[in-house]
Amino acid sequence: MNISDIATEDYVEVDVGTRLGKVRSRFTKDNLKGIIVTRDGSYEGVLSERELLQSHVEDDAKVAALVKPSRNAPAPKVRRHEDVRETARVLVEGGVKVAPVFEGENLWGIVTVDAILEAVLHNLDALSVGDIYTDDAVVIEESGTLGQAINRLRENGISRLPVVNDDGQLSGIVTTHDLTDVVVRGDKQMTTGNRAGESDRVLDLPVYDIMSSPVQTTTTAESVEDAVATMLEDDLGGLVVTPDDDDTVVKGVITKTDVLRALTFTEEDHLDVQVSNISLLDTLTRDDIRDAITQVVDKYQDMDVLHVHVRFQEHKEKLRGTPLIYSQIRIRTDNGGVAGSGEGYGAENAFRVALDKLERNVLEMKEYRADEEYEGQLKRKLNEL
Repeated sequence: MNISDIATEDYVEVDVGTRLGKVRSRFTKDNLKGIIVTRDGSYEGVLSERELLQSHVEDDAKVAALVKPSRNAPAPKVRRHEDVRETARVLVEGGVKVAPVFEGENLWGIVTVDAILEAVLHNLDALSVGDIYTDDAVVIEESGTLGQAINRLRENGISRLPVVNDDGQLSGIVTTHDLTDVVVRGDKQMTTGNRAGESDRVLDLPVYDIMSSPVQTTTTAESVEDAVATMLEDDLGGLVVTPDDDDTVVKGVITKTDVLRALTFTEEDHLDVQVSNISLLDTLTRDDIRDAITQVVDKYQDMDVLHVHVRFQEHKEKLRGTPLIYSQIRIRTDNGGVAGSGEGYGAENAFRVALDKLERNVLEMKEYRADEEYEGQLKRKLNEL
């Protein structure tokens, strides 16, 4: 399937010289999924609501401050007749919910995450939520503040936080859109004389005051088709995953991005590697990442790798102009998942730290399973005596 039938010419465009404050207001007012950024009428990049919230850039700055494609990761774009798998990869790696569609050298329109999911919905019944959901969900307490919520979203590169009460039970959810809405409304109420103080008070609001409740949930046994149908029908970016017998326990989260990532899974000979926030790569390339992970995996021939997801997240701290980067590598195998993470100045240093941790964790997992196998053999022998 290609995207020629699901792309649309209906999109919002802003120039790189537009104030970020104005763009933030557009996201809230028009419930946009993303904005196409141009420079003198030519395509420059894509701006997402999550990117706006996670940035430390002030409202008076220009859009150009956030749209800076690197030499290893040019601004995301797809051809009008591109296949769905490649389009999903572009959306996931760009961390956006819309991708510009080109016909030749000309910007023709956009394709959205929702349009792709609607087109493939009935092909998702073969997958269960348990196959693709994120099982290490980041949560926040009801008493947590908006400022803390924003920091957790930034630090983990996510768009939603399940909210739990004092007993650890699920009571609500707060999303990037919720926070942007509150911050924008707060900014509109500020005047020049009290701006800083009002801003502090907004960030000190408890999450309980803005969270959505009750929460839409799903279980690991539910089909991805049913989960996505719920997201599309209720205009949700994701669902909280709970055990079959208790919808107050947070087991994980499944998002539209998780589903897109599943669409990119291949059965090719080389390792299937997905990179999120690829624009942060400096001296690394996708091939460098794939080769390094392949070397680790090849040391353990009994490991059948299904998919690899590498994520980069930029922090505000810098050293001689080089930003502190967080890197996480997650591997899905036929025997479960394993991950490694780490920080370093620059994407390559962060990736190497995460890779070293990944190898140690893979080895521990292998040794643990070897111990289990030995224990099972020993028990069988004892039973035979």
